[in-house]
Amino acid sequence: MRMQGMSERQYAAHAGLSRGAIQKAKTAGRLVLYPDGSIDATASDRRRAETTDLSKTRKPPVPKLKPVPEAAVTAVGDTLREQGLMAPAVGGGTTFLQAKTANEVLKAQERRIRLQKLKGELIDRSRATLLIFRLAREERDAWVNWPARAAALMAAELGLEPSTMQKALEKHVRAHLDELAEVRPDFR
Repeated sequence: MRMQGMSERQYAAHAGLSRGAIQKAKTAGRLVLYPDGSIDATASDRRRAETTDLSKTRKPPVPKLKPVPEAAVTAVGDTLREQGLMAPAVGGGTTFLQAKTANEVLKAQERRIRLQKLKGELIDRSRATLLIFRLAREERDAWVNWPARAAALMAAELGLEPSTMQKALEKHVRAHLDELAEVRPDFR
């Protein structure tokens, strides 16, 4: 024989209550039953709404959510955009799936970078900057000293006074080095 309505378990799931709470409501006459003992869900919902004292009901616990720093939300959006995925709208919040996807992408990127470092494909930025600076300084010093070494040879070939030749070379080398000093590489 088929039931006309819901069982206690089904109605408990429907109402979001425990089976014990449904049994208490049934005993108190707050549910509408069919002749076969099954629960008329629509009529029971209405009767429960009419007979429930809201001041005596338990409020569902408010989840304690920690505020997420805006920088973290922005980082999630940036990571998703870098991968061609849909990023949350500004101020629209981030879904758990978006955050989880961004986290997995970041972990994969971190592993790739670690592997590249192990393979020697990546170098430490501060070390590279220091090395470039040292090489540039050595190159500058070599150019500053070059007129003194080359002036006598060039003067002899051209039949000029060595001191005049050295002054002219120093002037042009310093002008060129001043131009180079204006160049600022962008290390992004």
